[in-house]
Order: sequence, then structure tokens, then C-alpha cells
Amino acid sequence: MDKHKDEVRIRWGNTDAYRQSQEKTAKYSQADFELAKVDQEAATELFVYAFGNSLPIDSPKAQEAVLAHRSAITKWFYDCSVEMQKQLALMYIQDPRFKEYYDGRVRGLAQYVHDAIQAQ
Repeated sequence: MDKHKDEVRIRWGNTDAYRQSQEKTAKYSQADFELAKVDQEAATELFVYAFGNSLPIDSPKAQEAVLAHRSAITKWFYDCSVEMQKQLALMYIQDPRFKEYYDGRVRGLAQYVHDAIQAQ
């Protein structure tokens, strides 16, 4: 866990999003972190539904997933703009850990999430 914290601090430690996230999460209990995970998983399940039903990336259901994803980040961590979310989407297909998270659900989901986020 400390390895990941160090990586995050090195990569984004000088950003407003990092500072905002640190301020918010410093006050969280374990239960709060669990609730944040539930919200993020709910957004992921919306992507799984849209992808699994072969819905276009710009369909209302896919875009509902995009909004749920961005809203969960904003609610629990930092103000996530559309542009910030698009940068995250790049990381989801470029960083093997994030790609594995999505593709571990359904093969090809990482690319779909990326494409749906880019389509907004």
C-alpha cells in the first residue's frame, strides 16, 4: 500500500486534485472508504451493462456510466472535470493495473470505458 501512496505522491503530489483528495480522505473512516468503493463499483457495473449489451459508447446508458464514474470521483476524492476524466481514461488503457481491473470484469471493458469517456 505504501508503494502505491508513494507512486501517487510522486506522479500527482503537486496537483490541486491530489491536495483536495488528501484533505478529503484524511477525514474518512474505513466505512467511508468502503462506501467510496461501492460507488465506484456501481459505476463500473454500469459500464459492464452497457458493454455487455453492445450499446454504443455514446448511448444514454454508456454515458450514464461515464457520469456515475465522474460523480463518484468528485464525491469521494476531488473535483473531476470532463478533461480530468478523459486523462484518467487514458491511464485505464495505458497502465496495466487499471487495464486489468476493467478487463478482469469483461475482456475489452477497459477500451470501452476509455472510448465512452472520450465520447462525452
